[in-house]
Amino acid sequence: MASAPSSRPIPLPSPKVQAFVAEHYEESGAAGLGIDVPALAAIVTDVLVQRGDADVDAALASLHLNEVVLARACLAGNEKAWDLFMSRYRGSMYEAAYKIAHDEAAGRSLADSLYAELYGLSDSGEVRASRLRYYLGRGSLAGWLRTVLAQEYVNRYRRTKRETSLEAAIEDGRQFPAHESEQSTLDPRVATATECELTALEAEERFLLSAYFLDGRRLADIANLLDVHESTISRKLDRVTTALRKRIRKRLVAAGMSPRQADEALEELDVRDLQVNVGETFRQGEGKFSFYRKSREEG
Repeated sequence: MASAPSSRPIPLPSPKVQAFVAEHYEESGAAGLGIDVPALAAIVTDVLVQRGDADVDAALASLHLNEVVLARACLAGNEKAWDLFMSRYRGSMYEAAYKIAHDEAAGRSLADSLYAELYGLSDSGEVRASRLRYYLGRGSLAGWLRTVLAQEYVNRYRRTKRETSLEAAIEDGRQFPAHESEQSTLDPRVATATECELTALEAEERFLLSAYFLDGRRLADIANLLDVHESTISRKLDRVTTALRKRIRKRLVAAGMSPRQADEALEELDVRDLQVNVGETFRQGEGKFSFYRKSREEG
């Protein structure tokens, strides 16, 4: 396996994690992939650390454990896990890629390119970190794969149309410019809190915010890319933006703002007024997207 291991130390499993792993080990599929109980506890602990959920019980209850086990086994270079992954998901990846690209050849190229990235190889065969590292078991692995496919399709479309992609912005270290008249009045705690929470977003959350708020795509277009109903996208966007606002508010209060000051800061916030470095923020997490306040027009 060509995936680079993480150098970040993993905390020791908590009693809750140990109890969870002991209860669910047999059904997790870990034994069949050569993963013992301590190793599974370490995997679950690492996933929880990446997710950063405050409610550990809720996080464990919602965890798609079998699929996390498979993804992490693939990440570790387990050939049996890769065989299982291909048998389960290769067909659905091709089908999803075809629905996104509306062309068989383009869809196959899209799916094959993603598989190479998941395996940890670039188009030139160079070793790099696998994107499976960022699957954290909040939703199904199949749904996560569709999201990543859709994001890659959007990126390819941008490159084809000679538009500036987010990847180019990352490489350039580009910033969203602040309005000069307001730049000096912004509380730096707002930028810090916003940037921290944006880096913690998951792949699907980043894609939804980017596609809708940055790219200006309609709900129907995003739903078509992910092969779900338009109302599903609307509900997910509402959940993501509401939860993000709450987490940023919590950080502002923790940084010394009163609840009222935090509410006022968020009410007045336009991310275009923040000196947020897109490249640096993406490198800190899997990625982040700044988004603008605007009314949503469905359809």
